[in-house]
Amino acid sequence: MSQPTTGRRRFLAAGATALGSAAVGQLAGAAPAGAVPPRTDAVPRVAARPAEPTVPDGAFTLGVASGDPLPDGVVLWTRLAPDPLNGGGMPDQAVSVGWQIAEDSRFRRIVGQGTARAEPSLGHSVHVDVRGLRPHRDHWYRFRVGNQLSPVGRTRTAPPAHAEGGRLRLALASCQNWQHGWFTPYADMAAQDVDAVLFVGDYIYESGPSATAVRRHEGTGEPYSLVQYRNRYAQYRTDPDLARMHAEAPWIVTFDDHEVDNDFAGEIPQDPDRQPHDAFVARLTAAYQAFYEHMPVRATAVPSGPHIRAHRRLDFGRLARLQVLDTRQYRSDQATSQEGARSPLLTMLGAEQKRWLLDGMRRSPARWNLVGSQIMMAETDLLVGEGKQWFYDAWDGYQVERNELLAEFAAFRNPVVLSGDRHLTMVSDLRRDFAEPNSQVVGAEFVGTSISSNGDQDQAAFRAEWDPRRPDNPHWKLLDAHRGYHLFDIDRDGVDARVRIVDTVRQPTATASTLAGLRVENGRPGVELA
Repeated sequence: MSQPTTGRRRFLAAGATALGSAAVGQLAGAAPAGAVPPRTDAVPRVAARPAEPTVPDGAFTLGVASGDPLPDGVVLWTRLAPDPLNGGGMPDQAVSVGWQIAEDSRFRRIVGQGTARAEPSLGHSVHVDVRGLRPHRDHWYRFRVGNQLSPVGRTRTAPPAHAEGGRLRLALASCQNWQHGWFTPYADMAAQDVDAVLFVGDYIYESGPSATAVRRHEGTGEPYSLVQYRNRYAQYRTDPDLARMHAEAPWIVTFDDHEVDNDFAGEIPQDPDRQPHDAFVARLTAAYQAFYEHMPVRATAVPSGPHIRAHRRLDFGRLARLQVLDTRQYRSDQATSQEGARSPLLTMLGAEQKRWLLDGMRRSPARWNLVGSQIMMAETDLLVGEGKQWFYDAWDGYQVERNELLAEFAAFRNPVVLSGDRHLTMVSDLRRDFAEPNSQVVGAEFVGTSISSNGDQDQAAFRAEWDPRRPDNPHWKLLDAHRGYHLFDIDRDGVDARVRIVDTVRQPTATASTLAGLRVENGRPGVELA
């Protein structure tokens, strides 16, 4: 989003809510006429409290982050964890954490500050829902505990609700397996000055440590308890490129399966024989709490036992509406046959979320209707020649509901689905009925490749396996197996997409390049190579 001209400078007065059990922080009050301005070298100051525990050095090892930008606000995040891979290393007491947000990187124009409580019940995480900010502006923020100052993060508010023009630069990322490689694509993403990062799932992987991994998972097995999930998230947060990207731009995050258990559906694990229902509900409860503790999300996402509200809607003026789905928590168990996949009884979204999605698109004032879906919506026919073979964990396994959505898409303005999961770049036209190859094109889908999952693939082997399938999937426009992310520049006339890839994730540094460019034209469903 291009920066608008600076208007009348003002200090803001508003409340800021520290989410979950964290206390309410107060934004700096508006200065009265003739008041002495605040010191320009001020840092967050924590109000004196009796018996404040001593925080060990290295409190901000996990860095800072921001998320879910609004025209007037954003969520600021950190977690105090001086011993991140061993439960955090914090005393079993609440700690006061100061925070500041400013309109300049030197904190001379502070527009919000306050104190939040980092509670042990939430892993000493801090979520501050700052409001009263000016729209479409860069802001810088930081935290302080005792004499320790966090790294400085940069964030950006969304445009005003009625803004018609401008440009939105959005990055799409997913699937970062620690054991498969370093998160090198983020080094390139950090140089792109994005307005926001949309992360559509598999932020962590639940697999146990492997002796042959590029980088070995912590622990001795899969995580099941809250402490184990905290340690796994903390390990991922120590990746330097991921930490830097969190500090560069606001993130819009949802989860897929590996944040809990591979291919789980609702309260059904992948392997019910090994995980009885009550045990899996306990695992869900731990996993969802750890997800909340480590993500810059609002209080609407505070879990209630094995339930969490992840689907939500964000607007970027009248240019784009983004609806983020939850395709795990409400779904029916996966089908095991083509007949089962065609059952009208199966649901991916659940009735309530499906109505929410369609209502949001139907009433959208935006030029572009973006849908963040963890898993691929377009068909993947794996069988060469006659017949069909599908992945039942993706939308192909929920044929009736998928086709109902695509029929509705035909009436909406510019639907574009942004997905992950596949560890491949798969860019497709969305057709009203994939059983009819010439049926109406109703939208476009960009399935982003993985950040590191599957590692450095053998490209020749990939082509030998997948190219023969292309005639059976004529809606595919681009197919590739490099690691990376997708970068979108969106304006009123179109969506320009670049597939950014890296040459390796087996080393801490990599060389990035653009594999391909694609475009979606306003009013013309589908996608074309640029």
